[in-house]
Amino acid sequence: MNLYSETTSSHLSDVARGALPRVYVPNIVSNDVYVIDPATLKVVDRFKVGVNPQHVVPSWDLKTLWVANNAENTSKGSLTPIDPATGKPGKAIPVDDPYNMYFTPDGRSAIVVAEAFKRLDFRDPHTMALQSSLATPECGGINHADFSIDGRYAIFTCEFSKSLAKIDFVERKVVGYLKLSKGGMPQDVRISPDGKVFFVADMMADGVFVIDGDAFREIDFIATGKGTHGLYPSRDGRKLYVTNRGSNRIHGPAKGKGSVSVVDFATRKVDVTWPIPGGGSPDMGNVSADGTQLWLSGRYDNVVYVFDTTSGAVQQIPVGKEPHGLAVWPQPGRYSLGHTGNMR
Repeated sequence: MNLYSETTSSHLSDVARGALPRVYVPNIVSNDVYVIDPATLKVVDRFKVGVNPQHVVPSWDLKTLWVANNAENTSKGSLTPIDPATGKPGKAIPVDDPYNMYFTPDGRSAIVVAEAFKRLDFRDPHTMALQSSLATPECGGINHADFSIDGRYAIFTCEFSKSLAKIDFVERKVVGYLKLSKGGMPQDVRISPDGKVFFVADMMADGVFVIDGDAFREIDFIATGKGTHGLYPSRDGRKLYVTNRGSNRIHGPAKGKGSVSVVDFATRKVDVTWPIPGGGSPDMGNVSADGTQLWLSGRYDNVVYVFDTTSGAVQQIPVGKEPHGLAVWPQPGRYSLGHTGNMR
């Protein structure tokens, strides 16, 4: 079984096929989005969005890209829609603290991750009108997630509580919390291709925890590199690209010991680690539609990295200040579960 079988390069949907090939880079401090043409590796557009744009999130129906502007420590959060066919932004919608966003597997609700409020807000996926909210009181820093193979539950990371939260999406309730054995700052989450385990990046543990999702227990740990952060399956679903941001600090230095580790899903071993010459801070992004490139924001170096997934060679593109969850678009797949393109 390969949960990612519908996200191979030959499965670009008709909706996604009509999109401009672009990479959208949200810059947290400069409050803008840079738009890169992947064919030329040049910035071809830039536009202002809301305060503190964190992630660019493909909608469930693949028709909109949402910029999540969480406006840290204020009440000015918003979601800015981008039309993938034109690459142009629309009018922002006020939303409480949208640090990140996901979608229920049936597409009926957007799930705004209101990190500061320790809350998940279920909203209409088109208008963003509030449907309901779910409190996660023991999940400080709730931010990233992935869904079980049947879509019945998801596992969220609790960045500031050193733990994970398991959410039942049938009953819409918190099942429980799991404290990790070491480290203590979990970040991105991805499910294995066979749907049996979840991989959880931890920037303090410098590696990836392996979690039995059904039993909700820790079963393994894979050491990768300093400041482990983002997780991206290869286009064939055999490898997991793991970003190591180069620092254990939330606000790290430029030119850190940044790298990307390539983990084999089947063996749970690191095949190879690609360093960034001169140092760097690879954070979040995604794989190109054809699988030949891995695009990542350089969080503390104000650049975007483009890795060749065959050789590990890397190119850099200057962008705005403190780039974060960039989206590579279009992506293959039937629908998006959110984040920077968790496709199914």
